[in-house]
Amino acid sequence: MTATTAGKARNYALASGVYRFGKGKMYHKKALYKKIKKGQVAKKVSKAGPAFIEKPIGGDKNGGKRMVRVKKLPAYYAPAQKGKKSASKNFFSKHTRSLRPSLTPGTVCIILAGVHKGKKTIFLKQLTSGLCLVTGPYKINSCPMRRINQNFLIATATKLDISGVKLPENINDAYFRRVKTKRPKKEEGDIFERKTEKYVPSEQRKADQAQVDAQIIAAIKAREDKKTLFGYLGSMFALRNGQYPHAMKF
Repeated sequence: MTATTAGKARNYALASGVYRFGKGKMYHKKALYKKIKKGQVAKKVSKAGPAFIEKPIGGDKNGGKRMVRVKKLPAYYAPAQKGKKSASKNFFSKHTRSLRPSLTPGTVCIILAGVHKGKKTIFLKQLTSGLCLVTGPYKINSCPMRRINQNFLIATATKLDISGVKLPENINDAYFRRVKTKRPKKEEGDIFERKTEKYVPSEQRKADQAQVDAQIIAAIKAREDKKTLFGYLGSMFALRNGQYPHAMKF
């Protein structure tokens, strides 16, 4: 190697993405054929067979032979195939759902959205989906056990000791999932008439609500300020003139 070629690449770029020598030329310049292991069997390239074969046919006016396709063409056009649905891998199920440090079991929270907005509820636990399980109790402010996102909860400084409260094991995300009834294809009457289905809680849900409420109320009665707490949970949250939520300490 001379001093003029030292440090200079054998192949260099003429322009953006365009090089002086191609892959075949560089294969011989670098003598890469010497690096091939001896005894290595080359891959056999399967040759495509003939598309037509000659077959003899009868009949004096038919020419005696005819070229026939080896592989027959389809008699009909292929139907439009629907795209294959890939199996869901449920990547989000492994997502870690963090909870605010202020939300601990027994914390009195204020609901900010939904049918029960403005009511004070008691935080029970966090479900597998990351939603918060809260209850009124129902006997005090008519707020049943329900799931709610922590973004719509204000955690107050009031805490209730619910270490002795035992929740039923069947209370999970599937417990609160609504079951949609399928409408029949053909219905009698006006086609534009919409039937609104009223939600009615099941007997199991009523029994679970009564069981949890009894334990929560017993925990409230064990406090010295039980009268104040009963009135606080039964009242609605509201802001008056001159009250700013960002400047308040809950």
